[in-house]
Amino acid sequence: MKNAILIAGPTASGKSSLAMRLAARDGGVIVNTDAMQVYSTLEILTARPSAADMAQAPHVLYGHVAPRISYSVGAWQREVADLAAQGTFNTARPIFAGGTGLYFRALTEGLSHMPDIPQPVRDRWRYQLLEDGPERLHRLLMREDPETAMQLSAGDGQRIVRALEVMDASGRSIRDWQRQAGRPLVDRASARFYVIEPDRGELVARIERRFDAMVSAGAMDEARSVAALRLDPALPAAKAIGLRELAAVADGAMQLSDAIERAKAATRQYAKRQSTWFRNQFGPEWTRLDLDFRSLSAERTGPL
Repeated sequence: MKNAILIAGPTASGKSSLAMRLAARDGGVIVNTDAMQVYSTLEILTARPSAADMAQAPHVLYGHVAPRISYSVGAWQREVADLAAQGTFNTARPIFAGGTGLYFRALTEGLSHMPDIPQPVRDRWRYQLLEDGPERLHRLLMREDPETAMQLSAGDGQRIVRALEVMDASGRSIRDWQRQAGRPLVDRASARFYVIEPDRGELVARIERRFDAMVSAGAMDEARSVAALRLDPALPAAKAIGLRELAAVADGAMQLSDAIERAKAATRQYAKRQSTWFRNQFGPEWTRLDLDFRSLSAERTGPL
């Protein structure tokens, strides 16, 4: 894809606002580049664009995945490629906005081809994770695929299970698959790159105001509805920030004030991890913006 715009940044930094501004200027299509905003039942807690926002500019890949599905960066990459093949971006500029670093890496560097995992194999290893715990599975992986096991923490259940299911389904180490070169989805030469790097104090204030607004907008009801689905806690959708805390309030196990403070703290920690990732992984082609979208670097890639 040529002439793409990529907008990255930590949660609550205004990525959607900038995307809307550029979509209005350029006639663009905003493409979700956030791993949590794909889920259908998590509108408020993931701060998905509102119906009013979506009426102002085309949005794709938002809220289209059932929470019981373990959606992945590979699945997202295939959907973006399908949209491009269908001509979605032939007359509308693609504007990728979100906070998931691996999605941006898939856009700019491509992903290695991974084998399809039969559902019975996937279910088996997720059941084993629940039954045996990550440490025991890590010891198993150390016997079957020591190279991969040595790269993973013994408590990282999701990545351990992923490595085991790839080995089970293909007979090859996941590291072998990862070494295969991927194909970028965007033309880097014509793309524009923006990453929002907010002042920490300003971002914290925005995070706290936004979570209060989420609660006022019905986040408690949303958490109660998702909790009623009894999702496997290992699923990505079950890990939405604020979901566990507000569900505990609904069950009478936590006071609302405590849940709000814990969710805000978790959001602050998540934003810090995102900012660190972007700072360490993104190169000089990324224009650094503050919360007012002013450039923080001496060089510009062009006016907004």
